[in-house]
Amino acid sequence: MKHLLLFFALLAPALAQELHVAAAADLSSALPKLVQQFESAEHCRVIVSYGSSGNFFQQLQNGAPFDVFLSADVQYPQHLSESGLTAGNTVEYASGRIVLWTRNNSHLEISKGLKSLVSAQTIAIANPAHAPYGRAAVSAIRSEGLYNQLSPKFVLGENISQAALFAQSGSADAGILALSLAFSPSMQSSGHYVEVPTSEYPPLRQAAVVMKSSKQQALAKRFVAFLSTDPARKILQQFGFAK
Repeated sequence: MKHLLLFFALLAPALAQELHVAAAADLSSALPKLVQQFESAEHCRVIVSYGSSGNFFQQLQNGAPFDVFLSADVQYPQHLSESGLTAGNTVEYASGRIVLWTRNNSHLEISKGLKSLVSAQTIAIANPAHAPYGRAAVSAIRSEGLYNQLSPKFVLGENISQAALFAQSGSADAGILALSLAFSPSMQSSGHYVEVPTSEYPPLRQAAVVMKSSKQQALAKRFVAFLSTDPARKILQQFGFAK
């Protein structure tokens, strides 16, 4: 009997429900804490893949096996919903912000805002072709009339996390990044930032949706609902997200 109980005890974790989440890269600092709480409450396993929202959008249109999509741009989940690929409503869970970030040993006076980038040789941003934070960066630069001057200096990251890596490693003099990533311990210790005024770029409305193809729709819907609870919102706020 003891051996039988041990067998089932070892088997239980393997039988736990698994949820596969495609998440915008700006969530890479905040989402692990959210996942930890949800896993503890639901006794499940949440497997997260991070990337650009636009790339995930294309993959999900082609049947990528994700249960939940956490996008940095509400329009991508809305388009999936309009195509009949989702289950339930599109839920806005947060709003993102962008910052100008540079390393501690940088010569740039970022207190002057984006105008300080005139002195930079290279500027890391996420690829605006498929990354919402990249589009926000371009919008902010355009709003200050600096696009023609600064665009030749762009170093494009596949997503906002890669852009942050370029800035942090010295592959770029500075980066226009997600505030949530600037809150990570490694970015805080290696550099500093100033916020870009929200009036200079369209709102980064972030939204979640459950995929109709999911075999764990009930669990997926509970995960999306969890993002709107007070404990989840507090965690998101800790990483600079607004509701």
